[in-house]
Amino acid sequence: MDKDVTNIKKTQNQFDPSLISEIMNSVDTNNRISVIKIIEELPPADIADIIQLLRSSERKSFLDIIKDHFDPEILSDLEEGAREEVINLLGHNFVAEILPKLETDDAVHVIEDLKEDDKNIILNKIPKRDREELQLSLNYPDDSAGRLMSLDFVATPPDWDVGRTIDFLRDEKDLPNEFYEIYIVGPTFKPIAALSLSNILRSERTNKLENLKSDHLVAIPAEMDKELVAHQFERFDLVSAPVIDEGGRLIGVITADDIVDVIQEEAGEDIKFLGGVVGDENITDSALRTSRGRFTWLLINLFTAIIASTVIALFDGTIEEMVALAILMPIVASMGGNAGTQTLTIAVRSISTRELVPLNYRRIINKEILVSFYNGVFFAIIVGILGAIWFENNPLGIVLAIAMTLNMLVAGLSGILIPLGLYKIGVDPALASSVFLTTVTDVVGFFSFLGLATWLLV
Repeated sequence: MDKDVTNIKKTQNQFDPSLISEIMNSVDTNNRISVIKIIEELPPADIADIIQLLRSSERKSFLDIIKDHFDPEILSDLEEGAREEVINLLGHNFVAEILPKLETDDAVHVIEDLKEDDKNIILNKIPKRDREELQLSLNYPDDSAGRLMSLDFVATPPDWDVGRTIDFLRDEKDLPNEFYEIYIVGPTFKPIAALSLSNILRSERTNKLENLKSDHLVAIPAEMDKELVAHQFERFDLVSAPVIDEGGRLIGVITADDIVDVIQEEAGEDIKFLGGVVGDENITDSALRTSRGRFTWLLINLFTAIIASTVIALFDGTIEEMVALAILMPIVASMGGNAGTQTLTIAVRSISTRELVPLNYRRIINKEILVSFYNGVFFAIIVGILGAIWFENNPLGIVLAIAMTLNMLVAGLSGILIPLGLYKIGVDPALASSVFLTTVTDVVGFFSFLGLATWLLV
């Protein structure tokens, strides 16, 4: 009992970082007993974290020691880059041997991103039945429900009674390790209803399953995008859901733990995209790989910065005559950029959660224009007064205030129109919105401020 409590605490608080030093000291001294003793008290997720924190040179030694005690779930908990390296270190034969011990969805998650040659080698070494099950999921597109589903589920005909069902669940050996619902299927194996285990256990043994009050059945097409699947789970408060093929036949099940992973993955992906980080970059990646992943968007940012600089160059004469403009113009561009980013963040999230739809486009756009106007006027008054006092030039303060209002209006409008436009043409709004927004706010900010100054002050 005490050991169980200790494990729970370790899982909640994560392992002590000093554990890494203890493990590496044991590895360096080839103290296998000490390493095994440590990992036996840790869940697979913690061991996966330890592997990811180790340097590549350290991982091989660590894996050599724990190989005979390796839990297959460790592979499913690893980040993609580390998982590929660990699979290479463990060897194809070893991975093929432990892969069938995982639930189907976890096994697919482990091998789906491998190079085709490595994937095929591992699949060919797996027993035929397990290979066919994995191949069924792998045949569906990336990011689809078919890739998420597990093929382990419980289905019964509608004419079974509660007693027979309970006896079946107790006696049948080939059942999933965990399941939450039983699906009633018709003669063509199409799902008719979903019954929770609590519903069955609390009913009389003589009751027919078809007569029990069933939960609302939400069937997920195997081709459905996993983001839409997550939206369905959120919308209907699902714990699990049946997956159907094109003919409407039951082929698998998706559970809430799969959706938690999807939500976390999509949220992390959107955050990376908004920061201009493309691909599967992780903090443990090598410097060269990280540099390559970030280079493209930094190059694009360079070109957008050149565009903004070109606008400034148009007014070089004005800046030479009034140095105060060079001091104040970053304020206009920066405030516009920040205001646009606020709108952009809300818009991207609302698009991904399906809260922003054609039905409310006009209303949301009008609201953002109004918000931008309010904030633009408020901050225009502040910076206008400060600019006038700072440089003892009232007309300069007025120009600064007008430019601020204009740029914040454009920023707010761009913050919602840019992601909507990208979404309409099939581009992920989180991927490219920030680059376009920065360009717009910089160009409009510099042009409006310097243009007005040239017109009114010089």
